[in-house]
Amino acid sequence: MKSIFIKTLALLVTASVCLGAGNGPIKNSIDDGYRGIWYGIPLSKKDNKYGYNYKYSGGLAVYPANHMPIAIYCPEANKTFFVFGGTDGKGSTLLHEIAFFDHALKKLSRPTIILDKGTVDAHDNPVLAMDGDGYIYVLSPTHGIHKTRRSFISKSVHPYDISEFKKLDVVKMQDGREVPMTNFSYPQVWKTPDGWLMLFTSYDKSLRPKGMKTIRGLYCATSKDMEHWSEWKFYAGIAEGHYQNSASFDGGKKIGTCFNYHPLGRRSGGLNWRTNIYFMETLDGGKTWKNWKGEDLSLPLTEINNGALVRDYDSEKLNVYIIDMVYDKNGFPMILYITSRGYESGPDNGPRKWVLARCDGKEWKYFDVAESGNNYDFGSLYLEDGKIRILAAAGKGPQEYNTGGEMMLFESADGGATWSKKQLTKASAYNHTYPRRPLNARDDFYGIWADGDGRNKSDSSLYYCDSDGNVWKMPRKMTQIFEQGQKVQAP
Repeated sequence: MKSIFIKTLALLVTASVCLGAGNGPIKNSIDDGYRGIWYGIPLSKKDNKYGYNYKYSGGLAVYPANHMPIAIYCPEANKTFFVFGGTDGKGSTLLHEIAFFDHALKKLSRPTIILDKGTVDAHDNPVLAMDGDGYIYVLSPTHGIHKTRRSFISKSVHPYDISEFKKLDVVKMQDGREVPMTNFSYPQVWKTPDGWLMLFTSYDKSLRPKGMKTIRGLYCATSKDMEHWSEWKFYAGIAEGHYQNSASFDGGKKIGTCFNYHPLGRRSGGLNWRTNIYFMETLDGGKTWKNWKGEDLSLPLTEINNGALVRDYDSEKLNVYIIDMVYDKNGFPMILYITSRGYESGPDNGPRKWVLARCDGKEWKYFDVAESGNNYDFGSLYLEDGKIRILAAAGKGPQEYNTGGEMMLFESADGGATWSKKQLTKASAYNHTYPRRPLNARDDFYGIWADGDGRNKSDSSLYYCDSDGNVWKMPRKMTQIFEQGQKVQAP
């Protein structure tokens, strides 16, 4: 297995490869290091009175929260495969890249560039999936509806191997016939006993009932081979739409999603406003959906007050930014999110509280975890031996009130009532952003993230840590096929 990869890698390294122009999968090429994409959404002049410049920004190589999974531990290969949004030396384009951490060698592979997405929009970052035979799939979404930017799914030519991918001719059923499936956003793809279930967003208003103004509609679809997809099922379109996070339980026998919504009316700031917590789950691969009480839901959800509503934050006049979701050992959901009083960066909209919501099958309980400085600060939930852990970019960083900060590890041994904290990085030049949890994470490759200047475009590097909180910086320039990361000095 390893010899196939090394042989193909050597051939590709010496080959002359054209990177293409963003129209789809390229001739596979091997990158010489880990360089992440920098991206940001500027604040308007009115909202930038403190000089933070961006609503969210920085090294967003493994952004956004609504793309999952981006890393998977594979026991058959003893590797953690991961995807990220890379870039060229000038930061002028988004490259979809894949690499792995070899747990036997304790080293990183050189990344493979699968395609040039033809944009710098990190919302187009890739998503990862693996089937039972070891074939690797990379989903390349598109942020919104574009004439030139399309969505793709690529498949590895060999199992457990990242050296070569081929583009799939992806189709979906629509009005009783197969049509090309060339646009989807924010994919979350989960293995089920019958194949795959993908939860995603579509901006295409033509797919929704006449007169519905929802911008971000939530859909799901199923597939047995990642190439042929079912009719899209529209399940949520309240007001201006949603952001969702999802999780799988018991090998995909249960899949749940939680989401907020963009209100209209008195808070007509549009997509800058997001509030409420909704939850629903399926036990049959997306055919039917229930709320947390086990009651059947009539879909699509179009009313603010419906059976999936968990908490009415709109009445509390708070924004909600969903971070992560997991199932506990009993199959009950846990949701991590941030609340704030507004969308603008800066101190005025604090306190920005990290909240953990837990369901025990009878009720939801809410626990405050921490506070941080930006609505788009992020962390990942881990459940281990009765403990809850959160790997979070929540410490005060060098660009305070911009996205991310120093890396922290929070831990609770009493179900979320109290939390200890450990700082993993200190005196960083840039804010760390979007620490992500691999599926079935191992102790030696526990989380992955990137860094970047929060107020100005900059280079961005990638990092990983172990479960003890030791941090390594991935090499920006590699001379060997496999290399270790550079250990970051502990605080």
